[in-house]
Amino acid sequence: MHLPHTLRLGCAAALIVLTASACGGLGSTSADSGKTGKSAAAAPELRPDQKAEIVFESYNLSQAGIWTDTINGLVKEFQDAHPNIKVTARPPQGGAQNVVGSLQSQLVVGKAPDVAQVTFGDLDFAVNGLKVKALDDLVGKPAVQAAFGGTHPFAPNARTLGDWNGKTYGMPYVFSTPVMFYNAEAFRAAGLDPDRPPSTWDEVKQAGLAIKAKTGKGGAYVDCATAPSGDWCLQAIVGSNGGSVISADRRQLTFAEAPAVSAVGTLADLVASGASPNLTQAQAIDAFSRGNLGMVLESSSLQGTFQQAAGAAKWELRAAALPAFAGKPTVPTNSGSALMVLADDPVKQRAAWEFITFMTSDRAYTQISSRIGYLPLRPSLVDDPAGLKPWADKNPLLAPNLAQLDRLRPWTSFPGNSYVQIRDLLMQAVEASVYQGKDPAATLGEARRRAEALLPK
Repeated sequence: MHLPHTLRLGCAAALIVLTASACGGLGSTSADSGKTGKSAAAAPELRPDQKAEIVFESYNLSQAGIWTDTINGLVKEFQDAHPNIKVTARPPQGGAQNVVGSLQSQLVVGKAPDVAQVTFGDLDFAVNGLKVKALDDLVGKPAVQAAFGGTHPFAPNARTLGDWNGKTYGMPYVFSTPVMFYNAEAFRAAGLDPDRPPSTWDEVKQAGLAIKAKTGKGGAYVDCATAPSGDWCLQAIVGSNGGSVISADRRQLTFAEAPAVSAVGTLADLVASGASPNLTQAQAIDAFSRGNLGMVLESSSLQGTFQQAAGAAKWELRAAALPAFAGKPTVPTNSGSALMVLADDPVKQRAAWEFITFMTSDRAYTQISSRIGYLPLRPSLVDDPAGLKPWADKNPLLAPNLAQLDRLRPWTSFPGNSYVQIRDLLMQAVEASVYQGKDPAATLGEARRRAEALLPK
């Protein structure tokens, strides 16, 4: 769910009405020539004896177990290494599904956190509505670019995910691409080869039908078609069929055009044929965890949870890449979030930057990836014996997710103050088409008509 899904990430924010207008598109991270980190910095480095206190709001702290334990452990490590900086870590008000709503309400009363974990689907509004700070302005573009480097540099496709109009506003933090987790025991019982998982949607349908017919278990659940799942995974499926949800200039909604309609029709056929059970997101995750579902297309943020469940129920968990439409390459999108600064005080801004660089460091990704299952955005860690190699060697589940990083297309945020309603209209139409038997072309067309009225003028 890579939240915010229900348990992870694609989060639905509350209705937001602010005066800021949306603008622009994703920009590059090329460094400004003639500037140095110090001369451009609005937040000077802290003196060794200078104290700072910051608040960190993270939706992962709304998720019990490995998520909370891992993040709290990293916060403690940071404070132990930086005794002059106190970090208060807390979940959003209203939980993981209310990330932006929590920030908005706290901004109104002057009590916003200094650092927040914000999903990429909220990027446009975070910059133009919440007015998060450009990291380039706080510490200088060269310093930001240097933070992407190091012994294990950021993956090139991940570096720009928090960029807007040529500046970095969010340090990419945790995310996944869509992964097809599957139950090898269910495959064997259905006469399928677990060493050859489905690679196309046609094969997913056939495997799902076989599992249902021969084992009585559910076949294949695609957690990309309900409102709680958010639109990050749906964008990958639509993109893999040659479509998109919005035009490159961000002025036209495209989710009712033929490629998108056909992609949604494919998901609807899985349900109508019986290859996919008609379940809610929570029901599907529970069924797969119990060994009662053969396959689930999910975020790797649930990898740790599924591993624990498979061990307890004694079934073998495996993972495969996003299925393709016949003759077309897959176009994985990312779920997840970036770390963004809302603090106005330069001392807090600098402390926030120190914290962000730690939470996206080699050490942090070693913990976040091995314990939770998120992608290591510093991928060469998997080849480092002192990093993730021992874990990666024992966890082949990582491989499909990591390989998809090279083909990543960013999760696109919708523009304007009504972006949440636009996203909701899209996902409600998809859910009605897939699980309620509505005609995809007509349903998505009506959703687009209503959503177009919400675009910025």
